[in-house]
Amino acid sequence: MDTRPRRDAGRAVRLSRPLPRLFLVTNDDVIEDSAFVERAASAVVAGGRDCALQLRAHRATGGRLWQLARQLKAAAEGAGATLWLNDRLDVALAVGAHGVQLGMRSLEVTLARRLLGSSGWIGASVHSPAEADEALGRGADVAVLGNVYATPSHPGRPALGLEALRQVALGRPIVAIGGITPERVAEVIEMGAWGVAVLSGVWQVQDTAAAVRRYRQALADALRRTHSD
Repeated sequence: MDTRPRRDAGRAVRLSRPLPRLFLVTNDDVIEDSAFVERAASAVVAGGRDCALQLRAHRATGGRLWQLARQLKAAAEGAGATLWLNDRLDVALAVGAHGVQLGMRSLEVTLARRLLGSSGWIGASVHSPAEADEALGRGADVAVLGNVYATPSHPGRPALGLEALRQVALGRPIVAIGGITPERVAEVIEMGAWGVAVLSGVWQVQDTAAAVRRYRQALADALRRTHSD
């Protein structure tokens, strides 16, 4: 699978690891599952170097996140994958996470870069093409745009749709999130997205590793078709 970022002068190319194509996003319910660490470990093995495990948990304490992140970082690195923390730059720095994902309530991207240095990825969660432009302009390595489709994770929030994705994605490090199923991966990549971020599709299933493999294969197939056109 091609893992080269598609912007020649982008900040991402200065980092030692390739930008992941597949982001596995958690929430509080996911991490509270007694089998979470085991499931997450199997997920990163299935995802390999194309995969980022994105630890997002708004209710968890810093101490709890730190404990989880230490375990998950070891699992991710053993599989060639990466570990990202949502919002909690302090925890990301404490465990040496590979990336941090910033939202509307997080530190501003330029300040986060000053604290993180050049050794880690910075992602920004955005909800419009304008927000994506701003985040990338301020130095984010990747913008996660959503929700592209309607999703049970955010009931009542209207979908942005594929046209909004197309407007901002082509040739830029944009990851699509929201209602992304393996069957929808191809059309998302065709719109120019770098990759996809998923939650329900990998955690609300019986076999997480098998689900990750389906997404990874869907990405590989879509990228192969895109590059052959």
